Amino acid sequence: MTDLSGHASGPPPSFDDAKTQRQKARSAGMDPDYWYAVGRSEDLKAGEHFETKFWGRAIAVFRGEDGRVRAVENRCAHRHLKLTEGKVVGCELVCPYHGWSYDGEGKARIPHDLFGKKHPKLRIAALPVRERYGIIFMFPGDPEVAKTRDIPSIPELEGAKPWPHAIVQFDSPGHHSMLLDNVSDFTHGFLHRKFQPFEGTDLLRCETIGDRVELEYRSKIAAGAMQDMFIDRSESGADHMLACYDYPYHWSNTENRIKHFLFTLPKDEKTNRHIFIFYLHPKAIKLPLLGPRLPHWVMQKMMRMTRTVTLEPLLGQDVWVLGHEQEGWEKFWDRPAPELSPVVREFQSLTIRKWEAYLERSRNASSKPEDDGNHHLDVVAEGAAQ
Repeated sequence: MTDLSGHASGPPPSFDDAKTQRQKARSAGMDPDYWYAVGRSEDLKAGEHFETKFWGRAIAVFRGEDGRVRAVENRCAHRHLKLTEGKVVGCELVCPYHGWSYDGEGKARIPHDLFGKKHPKLRIAALPVRERYGIIFMFPGDPEVAKTRDIPSIPELEGAKPWPHAIVQFDSPGHHSMLLDNVSDFTHGFLHRKFQPFEGTDLLRCETIGDRVELEYRSKIAAGAMQDMFIDRSESGADHMLACYDYPYHWSNTENRIKHFLFTLPKDEKTNRHIFIFYLHPKAIKLPLLGPRLPHWVMQKMMRMTRTVTLEPLLGQDVWVLGHEQEGWEKFWDRPAPELSPVVREFQSLTIRKWEAYLERSRNASSKPEDDGNHHLDVVAEGAAQ
């Protein structure tokens, strides 16, 4: 059915009903069997908690008084209140209704009278969680897979003196594939003409290799007047970028001098959290009048300043445009949308293929007789009240 303007009425199609590559990319989820960044470590102090989501699944993340981060399903097994409405006591998250508390394994502790019944062995789902590079990661998929699949390695951020870096976190409207299209396509530089994070759009290579899409651009990175002032180009023009959609992550490397890593968390079909790490080789940073070879603490302070002055406002433009793109998608999803960039097409193809593989894997698992398809049931001991 179409409306008076000639386009289809109703919401965009589901993944199964999608007819075009763009429709499938805009309805695909992300495979939960990977580590996903949920927040900066510095933002979660001992005794604090917050709610996050993965594709609509609510999860409570909290830091116990011992300093360790834990993640459990955000639901009390008793009356199903959100545990993030309660508080952290010791190393447990306590529901505000009856005081039931949950440890990092999801095990419930009941503090009140059991009325002569056996203590119910209740457990809610718990998620593997780790901290690395100043970021909290969780694994929303199969915990057994988490034992063998690691968080991406960033050697430049290891050790006593990591490369100067800045972590930028922001929540954004729009389907997660929209930001991937955004970071892959340098022709959107017009949006960032005030900051000029890159200058030039020459695509030298675009190649899909397994679960990754590699591309090379000839483009001057950090081309804006403010950024260029602090980049030492005496040894390199910093104008050749290797970028990669290494599912489900995105990273870039500009001549081993300017690099970034992007972690995307799909909260639901139209809301995401993105965490960028921008990191520069110490020899790539200079200070006007003083030149290169600055003390490490000075370079790190400069990166923090860059985050506030340049990176956050720059990425704020992407947040703004993605919100408008989501609005356009919901209204005109059936209209033609000519895509000129081969990079965007390859990124979308990988997103679709990985989601299809996950759905097939899930269907095969749920069809086994010993698996009823529900991995989040509470376990209740015999004799417990129902």
